[in-house]
Amino acid sequence: MSSFLYFCFMDKKTIIENTIQFVKDTLKGAEGGHDFFHIERVYKNSLTIAKTENVDEFVVALGALLHDIADSKFHGGDENVGPKKARVFLEGQKVEEPVIVHVENIIKNISFKGGNFNQQFNSIELDVVQDADRLDALGAIGIARCFNYGGFKNRELYNPEIPPNLNMTKEEYKKSKAPTINHFYEKLLLLKDRMNTKTGEVMAIKRHCFMEEFLNQFYIEWKGE
Repeated sequence: MSSFLYFCFMDKKTIIENTIQFVKDTLKGAEGGHDFFHIERVYKNSLTIAKTENVDEFVVALGALLHDIADSKFHGGDENVGPKKARVFLEGQKVEEPVIVHVENIIKNISFKGGNFNQQFNSIELDVVQDADRLDALGAIGIARCFNYGGFKNRELYNPEIPPNLNMTKEEYKKSKAPTINHFYEKLLLLKDRMNTKTGEVMAIKRHCFMEEFLNQFYIEWKGE
């Protein structure tokens, strides 16, 4: 079979398998909180949530796998790198244009970007992938990722003299160099009430409670009690 016919008749399962390998190769050596294992967790949680929603599971799978293919935090704040890289890859897989556009919109709108950001696109597929991504910022994994990134950026663990800023603009949020503990209040503890799906909300509650317990213990130990 010629390569042309192969691409024409490539099934969705093969495209997903190729996407997984593409993401593995692209994110090899990435920062620990945004590596392939993060993608894999989001992908699995997306499929779990998708079972309870009326969605296009192919779009959900591709959106989850490609949502952090080029996180703007690691590309000078450029939010166009990820969608462009995803498009080039998906075009190479002969994915239909409406699906590519949908995946691009998921990538462009999935991030938190601060409390004052309003996303410009809505779909149930985005809701599912966004919930899965937010779940990975909660609980034990969320705590580990938060401190891993804080260490990556050489930030203080905590500084009582620098309070959390709950009114940051999108640009202020992107440029923040605040202590890692502040990020719990500026983003992580806000996510439980911003879940889109009922399944995501239920999954988030337990992880949220775990983070609150962690913070209580953190302050006890900080004070030397």
